[in-house]
Amino acid sequence: MSAQTVWFSLAVLLVIGELMTGTFYLLMVAIGLVAGGLGALIGLTFPAQAIVAAIVAVFGIVGLRRTRYGRTTRENAARNRNVNLDIGETLRVDAWSPERRARVQYRGAAWDVELAPHAPATAGEFRIVEVRGNVLVVAPK
Repeated sequence: MSAQTVWFSLAVLLVIGELMTGTFYLLMVAIGLVAGGLGALIGLTFPAQAIVAAIVAVFGIVGLRRTRYGRTTRENAARNRNVNLDIGETLRVDAWSPERRARVQYRGAAWDVELAPHAPATAGEFRIVEVRGNVLVVAPK
């Protein structure tokens, strides 16, 4: 089996793995493997092929880290709808205490509700914007 066939076969395997994981890092390494295969096609020695593959893969990963696809966003879990499905749901508050808190029925249970900063303390419909333990933080709808 020729060297370029090995390089290209490994690249295909990494692309398949990339499709299963959903990140772009394996794709960058696969591009590096393709570069190593191209080095084999033009007649470079194996150490030169490996160096070309490594350099292309490293530059691809560094370039990916500089794009929005490579940045990890750290969201507060208390405000992230992917973590807590209550965020974005609505509920009704009939009266607020002077401390801007209330007790309401939500999903069949009594919950403590806290009004978001700078929101008016009036009765009505509110949207859940954060969940802190067993306290729902709400803002006007």
